Amino acid sequence: MQSYLDFEKPIAELEGKVRELEHLAGSAEDVDVSAEIDTLREKADQLLRRLYENLTPWQKVQVARHPERPQLPDYIEGLIDGFMPLAGDRLYGEDKAVIGGLGRFRGRAVMVIGITKGRSTQTRLERNFGMARPEGYRKAQRLMRLADRFSVPVLTLVDTPGAYPGVGAEERGQAEAIARSIETCLDIRVPLIATIIGEGGSGGAIALAAGNRVFMLEHAVYSVISPEACSSILWKDGANTREAAEALKLTAQDLQRLGIADEVIEEPVGGAQRDPATMVARVGERLEKALDELLGTDGDEIRRQRHEKFLAMGRAA
Repeated sequence: MQSYLDFEKPIAELEGKVRELEHLAGSAEDVDVSAEIDTLREKADQLLRRLYENLTPWQKVQVARHPERPQLPDYIEGLIDGFMPLAGDRLYGEDKAVIGGLGRFRGRAVMVIGITKGRSTQTRLERNFGMARPEGYRKAQRLMRLADRFSVPVLTLVDTPGAYPGVGAEERGQAEAIARSIETCLDIRVPLIATIIGEGGSGGAIALAAGNRVFMLEHAVYSVISPEACSSILWKDGANTREAAEALKLTAQDLQRLGIADEVIEEPVGGAQRDPATMVARVGERLEKALDELLGTDGDEIRRQRHEKFLAMGRAA
């Protein structure tokens, strides 16, 4: 059963009527409602297309958080052959919010690293709702260094509301771990291609996204702070999340215009959650093209390009 967001209620009503008519047609052979079904489906498709062509920033935040969007394990299953997960940071422990390991992507050896939220109650708790702890970022650093040692390109896929802000994480050096992870992204001599597949929350996201190429899904978001937190700071309550989302310029389209995202990957009509297989395939096509462009380039040049890319973001014209 499709889950609907609040602003999708008109679509839910139309598609609900379609299901009712399909049930009627299946239980009463002498009733022909195929014309009505086709009409309602066409109306629902048109409404869905119009709605998703004009999403507000806050609505895009809601889509980016949709629980049925494809997550990191879906991309690994659909794109990576022989994936071998690698665990632990060799300092403290294993962080299950961060998944990383070696595999083959369309015939090439790659290191895949990403953050995932989990989907069921159990996996969300195991993944800490996609909020990595210091050991997760230190594991990412370890795997990036391993990839660099063996000249294996790195693919990162990010979906996180932000790094875990708990006392234990701070005691174990959360800020230092994020800073070192960003440093490692910038320092390695192999191509690093980052894709924001859902939420890109603050330093918790950029810790894995300082890449030669930064892609964003059409309805993904990437921001220094969540709209809710921004509203609570600027307006002293949480009632202004829509205004905060607008002001933050957090959509993929905004970030492409600002030069933060290199390319926006189009989602199926209605969002990635409506056709996960197509979304995974589209990401795969774009990753393959980017690897073709970057592989063969000298390691020092790969690193120089990455440095220049991020230094240019802070330069005044």
